Amino acid sequence: MRAGEGRRLIPCLVLVLALQATLCHGACVEVDSDSEAVAGEGFKLGCISCKRRGEVRAVATVDWYFMASDESEFSPLYTYEDKRGSINDPRFYDRVDWNGSKGTRDLQDGSIYILNVTYNDTGTYRCVFQRMLEYTNYEYQVNANKTVLLHVVPKLTRGMASILSEVMMYVAIIGLQFWLLVEMIYCYRKIAAAGEEALRESAAEYLAIASESKDNCAGEQVAE
Repeated sequence: MRAGEGRRLIPCLVLVLALQATLCHGACVEVDSDSEAVAGEGFKLGCISCKRRGEVRAVATVDWYFMASDESEFSPLYTYEDKRGSINDPRFYDRVDWNGSKGTRDLQDGSIYILNVTYNDTGTYRCVFQRMLEYTNYEYQVNANKTVLLHVVPKLTRGMASILSEVMMYVAIIGLQFWLLVEMIYCYRKIAAAGEEALRESAAEYLAIASESKDNCAGEQVAE
């Protein structure tokens, strides 16, 4: 394979490896929580904190705090640690459930779900991640927090701009996936064609060397 062709194939190889990694490992995306809940219905308080290096083992705990609209300080609401959750605020007894990462201590989704939302739930919610990264010879703690300003309304009102932005997001995701699929097929074909060409060149070089060796042997026999 010539050097120029090799350089042209490098982006294709990188793209193929990236696509394979994407397909094998789900990506973590930090999406902001909704901030408008309907009275009498359930509501998910979203809180996602992605681990920057997926190969590093970690243990995380999540603490939620709540400050009502008529209060000036936060009070503990909910704690999730070692695959178990506990409600710390009597106002939310029997109304809060864990809705985040399950079956693991390496939490990235710390969302909770509030049942039967009331107008008294209007206020500020704070989610705090405490993550301990476990390296070979040491541990390192990182903290992250998210804040949600929740408004409780009698009926959900959704603007046209929000609907259009969501539709455009899905269209963009589908378009990107289609483009990546086309690029992956193109790169696979390019790599296969380059491999076949390299094989043909190797075979031609081998035949040329064999032919030259045969001619040399014949010349030596004539000389003798």
